[in-house]
Amino acid sequence: MPQREHAIHISDLVKVYNSGGTDEVRALDDFSLTVERGHITGLLGPNGAGKSTLLKILTTLLPKTSGSAHIMGFDVEKQALDVRRSICLVLQQNAVEQYLTVEDNFETFGRFHGLSKSERRERGDRVIHAFGLEAERRQKAIDLSGGYKRRVQVAKVFMIDAPVIFLDEATTGMDPINKRATIDAVAEEARRGRTILLTTHLLDEAEELCDSIVFIDKGRKILEGDLFTIKALARNIVDVSVTYETLTPDIRDAVERIPARKREVQHSTVLLTIDSATASPHAVLGTLLDLGPTLAFEVRGATLEDVFMQVLGKEKP
Repeated sequence: MPQREHAIHISDLVKVYNSGGTDEVRALDDFSLTVERGHITGLLGPNGAGKSTLLKILTTLLPKTSGSAHIMGFDVEKQALDVRRSICLVLQQNAVEQYLTVEDNFETFGRFHGLSKSERRERGDRVIHAFGLEAERRQKAIDLSGGYKRRVQVAKVFMIDAPVIFLDEATTGMDPINKRATIDAVAEEARRGRTILLTTHLLDEAEELCDSIVFIDKGRKILEGDLFTIKALARNIVDVSVTYETLTPDIRDAVERIPARKREVQHSTVLLTIDSATASPHAVLGTLLDLGPTLAFEVRGATLEDVFMQVLGKEKP
């Protein structure tokens, strides 16, 4: 039996679709994970890695084939009702009441979960403030942009005192302002003691939000650790960027001749990803600076994307 202090405890979890058939698919393969209370854990992996299957099992929507999974000490199959009382889930699809105002969306969600009138008012005000929705509170959801609708969907699950929150691509479709407000609010909820399991394709978002990162591929956990430990795996990977006053054809040609794992040109900015074990980042920077007048330059260590691609055995495009 997992310890109660573990918000999520998964042991040797297996899910097989079409078991015994010719097209059998092993979506989860001996997957194990422990998440402590109050942590934000990022679940990263390519499409088809098993992330959605895992979320469905943890939220009692799909039976496992073997192994075990517990939420707040409750077995996801044997104690499904207790698990459902302990969790809230934000799916990729928007789920807001289009013809209700923002505050009425929160009111309705609170009533559905049995909150009293005073609790609904108090918690509604809190999440509206936390997610920066004061100006939109009396607007109907149908009149909001896609990013604001998504922010309302994420915000409303925090009306409920569920200790474990599952966020599936929480900031999909958000502009930078909506995304920033949502990230800040989610981080604050974790500081209040919530445990959050986040799936995302936005690696910069995971890098900013998560206490720990889990990479999953082909149903198996291939890497787990805190951000600094994970990024240390790609410690030789360095990004060198230079923004020129004018990116001339001669500069472009010269950049193409510089050995790099990856090169990218956007407007007047050149970004080279190099392996510091075979090339000096400062020498590469010096070469770039000698090509023409510049406005800015930067040398930075590995990003989560670098690690992601290295672990999966792929180069960034």
